[in-house]
Amino acid sequence: MSEVLARWNNLSAIDAASEILPCCGSNAWAAAMASKRPLQNDAALLAACDEIWRGLGEADWLEAFRSHPRIGESHAEKAVGAQSSAWSEQEQLKATTADEAVKTALKWGNREYEQKFGRIFIVCATGQSASEILEILRRRLHNDDAAELQQAAEEQRQIMRIRLNKWIAG
Repeated sequence: MSEVLARWNNLSAIDAASEILPCCGSNAWAAAMASKRPLQNDAALLAACDEIWRGLGEADWLEAFRSHPRIGESHAEKAVGAQSSAWSEQEQLKATTADEAVKTALKWGNREYEQKFGRIFIVCATGQSASEILEILRRRLHNDDAAELQQAAEEQRQIMRIRLNKWIAG
């Protein structure tokens, strides 16, 4: 068991939920994760993450989505702390360093997405170029609302797993 996980297992439920919240942004998810303690290892942590996430409702997913800045931007609608902001910056590094034409296309794509779906575009941006993200955005604009909500939830799940691994690593 990692030192971070061992320490987290011994926190109060409120402190444990607060500490893990930057990995997701949903208060219900963070509280449910804290209630699963003690978790024996990283694999158990990731399994609990997936189980809890898939059991949450749309309102909880939307809360998590709001904790992310738009692709190419640096501020989220619902900030959940400096750690979450730092992770978002790392995850979107290639999008923020793109040429101006791609940045502008992402900005307009974000607006079109939000007009169509009423929520922020969520994609697991880690390791993806701005052009790749733009292509994903354009493709997903063809989804219907139900399919897109499920896709966004899956992207959020992937982001959470990456963040949990970073958190565990310290």
